[in-house]
Amino acid sequence: MIKSILIVCTGNSCRSVMAEGLFGKILKSYGREDVKVISAGIGTMRGMMASPNTIEAMKKEGIDVSDHRAQLITEDMIKAADLVLGMELIHINTVLNMVPEAKDKTHLLVEYAYEGQEDKPKDFTVSDPIGKPKEVYESVLMTIKDAIERLVKKYANRNRR
Repeated sequence: MIKSILIVCTGNSCRSVMAEGLFGKILKSYGREDVKVISAGIGTMRGMMASPNTIEAMKKEGIDVSDHRAQLITEDMIKAADLVLGMELIHINTVLNMVPEAKDKTHLLVEYAYEGQEDKPKDFTVSDPIGKPKEVYESVLMTIKDAIERLVKKYANRNRR
């Protein structure tokens, strides 16, 4: 059973922040507040805030990420996680270069969410919205939200059996 999830992106100021907040909200709605979710970046400045557009997009979801501070991914974070989810292949490759034995628990978020399903998107990458208009942030948020809802629903149903 998954008890800890690490979400990885580049700067830990947009995509992974969205995913961390959404995972928390969606897991809570399934009564799974026991799952710890953290996020980190592969190339961030420690302590950086979530981007203003991320904060605004998440506010529309009823999630406050204004206190978020970026952290750089560490080997300990990877080893402690039961599941590691990245937004792009570079994130997966960085994780596996740091901790090769994490191979079986490290996946692209969207690819993992659609595993075993026929209605898969053609591209599993969640594009970085940094510096782009608010609409791009909202589109990225919807992609992440859809993937997380699929994952949580899949695991919630498995755990009922």
